[in-house]
Amino acid sequence: MPRRGHERWPLVGRDEELAAFGRAWADRGCRGVVICGPAGVGKTRLGESCLVQAMHRGSTSAMRATASAAARAVPLGAIAHLIPPNIDMSNPAQGYAAVVSKLASSHGSHRVVLIDDLHHLDAASAVLLRQLIDASGIRLITTIRTGEPVNDAVAALTRNDKINRIDLAPFDQKRVESLLQAVLAGPISRRTAHALYQASGGNALYLYELVHGALSAKTLTSDGRIWELTDEALPSTPRLTELIGARLSTVASSAYPVLELLALCEPVPVDDLCSAASMDSVLALEEAQLIQIHQDRRRNFVTLAHPLYGEVLRAGIRTLRRRTLLLDQAARVQSHGARRRDDPLRVATWYLTAVGTADSALLIQAAALARHGHDYRQAITLLRSLPAHQHTFSSRLVLGDALFHAGETEEAAAVLASADAATATEQQKLAVTIARIMALFWGMARTAEALEVNNSAKEYVSSPASRRTLRINEGAMRTMSGEPTRGLAMLENLEQDVSHVANVSSWLLGAMTKTMGLAQVGRTAEAVLWADHAYTNHLSVDDQALYGHPAVQLHYKCVALAENGQLAQASAVGQRALDDLVTANVSMSQVRTALFLARTEWLAGHPQSARRWYAQSISVAVEQNQFREMRLALAGLAASAALVGDLDAAKDALHDLEFYLAPGYLAGEDRLGEAWCNAARGHLSQARSVLTEAANFARRTGHITSEALLLTDVARLGGAENVVNRLTELANVSDGTFAAARAHMAVALVARDPGKLSASALEFEMIGADLLAAEASAQAAAAYQGLADRRRATAAADQSAEFATRCEGARTPLLTSHEAAATLTEREREIALLAAAGEPSKIIAETLNLSVRTVDNHLQHAYTKLGVTTRSELATSLGEAIHHGASSKVASRDAVSVVTNETRTQ
Repeated sequence: MPRRGHERWPLVGRDEELAAFGRAWADRGCRGVVICGPAGVGKTRLGESCLVQAMHRGSTSAMRATASAAARAVPLGAIAHLIPPNIDMSNPAQGYAAVVSKLASSHGSHRVVLIDDLHHLDAASAVLLRQLIDASGIRLITTIRTGEPVNDAVAALTRNDKINRIDLAPFDQKRVESLLQAVLAGPISRRTAHALYQASGGNALYLYELVHGALSAKTLTSDGRIWELTDEALPSTPRLTELIGARLSTVASSAYPVLELLALCEPVPVDDLCSAASMDSVLALEEAQLIQIHQDRRRNFVTLAHPLYGEVLRAGIRTLRRRTLLLDQAARVQSHGARRRDDPLRVATWYLTAVGTADSALLIQAAALARHGHDYRQAITLLRSLPAHQHTFSSRLVLGDALFHAGETEEAAAVLASADAATATEQQKLAVTIARIMALFWGMARTAEALEVNNSAKEYVSSPASRRTLRINEGAMRTMSGEPTRGLAMLENLEQDVSHVANVSSWLLGAMTKTMGLAQVGRTAEAVLWADHAYTNHLSVDDQALYGHPAVQLHYKCVALAENGQLAQASAVGQRALDDLVTANVSMSQVRTALFLARTEWLAGHPQSARRWYAQSISVAVEQNQFREMRLALAGLAASAALVGDLDAAKDALHDLEFYLAPGYLAGEDRLGEAWCNAARGHLSQARSVLTEAANFARRTGHITSEALLLTDVARLGGAENVVNRLTELANVSDGTFAAARAHMAVALVARDPGKLSASALEFEMIGADLLAAEASAQAAAAYQGLADRRRATAAADQSAEFATRCEGARTPLLTSHEAAATLTEREREIALLAAAGEPSKIIAETLNLSVRTVDNHLQHAYTKLGVTTRSELATSLGEAIHHGASSKVASRDAVSVVTNETRTQ
């Protein structure tokens, strides 16, 4: 599990800094490197790694010392153990000269000294180090905490033109995520990485303690698929509290009220802080880097310098003191007129925390602000504090919508039903109908009931604009529940400009689903353009509409880009959307965003990345009770696991999948897991049968891009001749480059034309479909080998190997060794793969509807062609396509078991 005590975490995310050290150290004129940064960012850890690198670069002797406040009181106290024995230091001048002479003559520039916390070093030690550096007696690696006062001798030492400086900043979120995945030996969800990054501020020491605390409290757990925080609050540790307490203990008592007020109410205007303490106190806190001042338009606001400071400070504020501070600040803001947009929300929250209640009008106004800021939990808290008799139609509508987005869909449906019963106008009826549809259709997958709610509303509305709104609602639901053609017909004439529509929320819903519908029917380029248009319009009305975050428009753009043959752009857009949703703490839409990101990585041929995103989609779905996408996510997880040989995980996902219904969109793709599990076991004909069934279903329901995806997999598993004509037809009715590339590959596979296969590989490379490119190149190599063109065969095989390095360990039948593929017929190869997987001839015969004699004859032909005599030799000759990944799977599980032994929730 993560290292504790004296053990260290791996050094991750400091490649740039290590490279900078290497460049500096390679310069003969460089006599040392100083690593600068705030407390806890990992200076010591980096310094130790630099010391190791220096030894590898030729240093023959290493010494180290740690300066401290206690040692500073004694001249040479920190480095006394570095001074050679038998040197009299009673006369400093003679003693220094003797030390320099001794060290320079014995090892010279081959001796490296690491000094930690140089800011604590006494002047005598600094002077001696300076003389040793100038005499080439040592080369120095040292760390120093920025913002700390230093004596003149230390300052002179660090300003030496022979000393290079490396500034070490806290980790950004990407580096935090990489570090956590290395420590936990498994994938971590983006929102968990974000939570730990936000709480730690990227400080490595704080991050270590937060993870330690969460593991000990069992709030950071893995379900075997992904690591996830199971509690909103991150537990602290005694050491973390001590570290931060020590940092805050230096504050003068006169300035402490400023920190308390910030802990409860940040951000706070500078003028308000001066009501709690003097301006000198505020300036002293800024100088000590405990607070930060930000400018917002014409006003200056102050926050604590680190989020964990607030946690420690709040824990120490007594109840009556807390009440006084909150009420006083609320009074200050109200005395200024509470003019800023979020002032009512802040004041209501302070009153609620201080005395447990607030004015009803203020609570309703504050909840609306929280809802429009996508802070659904806060909106719920505010409105739940409102007595039942004080609720209005608007407050129930906001509460129901917030409950839906927070994953409390059953309660949302009940609250919205009560709001529906209290509607008094046509506009109220429309508003509550849209909100109920969101809860029933998107949250609870109750399509028939949602359609009935929409149809029932037609009895209460009569204006053309209102009836058009209901048509948009229906079109959105039809598009996403298996009828994309019918749904698009209802959305086809959606207005271009959201500012001219009668109901903004309905337009946003229709715009979002129109992108998906266009992508599903093969109008992918149009879908990309429409998605951009929808996103721009959503941004323009985000503070007005009772609808989801603008990022929901982007996750459908992710699908459109992927099917348009722009996989790298699709991944970037999907991750941007997910980051926006995580930052805004909007959990509900993360399910679908992670799903579409996973699908993009699957299409790119990156099964491990796809597996991570599928696992994240599943994790959030379970937490949010949102199971509409569960079947698709589990199918994708099974397929991804199968592709890297983890059949146990694939089997588990397929078992769970049976409890959920398909959502309707991406029709047939919920069979991918079943198909690729069959393929991984060598049952290629069964895999083709599953995929063909799924493709036929997609065809019947008008899902052109899903049909093309499924038929392409049929071709990849030995059925190209059966699907080539249909793939060509689909390419002719689709406007994206992916559809054309799929058809070209099928044509090339049927013809076994090495030139066309090589061209297909390059086409897929341009799209970003690395695995398909690797497969096409492998088959080109096989075809060239069959023509005895060894030069081109080698070139194609090398190209395939290069593409395969990007595919995260994926293995498929088309990636088996090209020599074997060239000599075997399709039937021989299929039987050989089953035999290599360990299936006896009788089972193979039953699977393929052949006689045992026929199976044995084909198997003997394969043995003869490949020059092997046993099934184990057969597996080796075929490139171990079936069993590839087994050893990595065991190694991975062993690593995860070390981490999760004490922390996994069973």
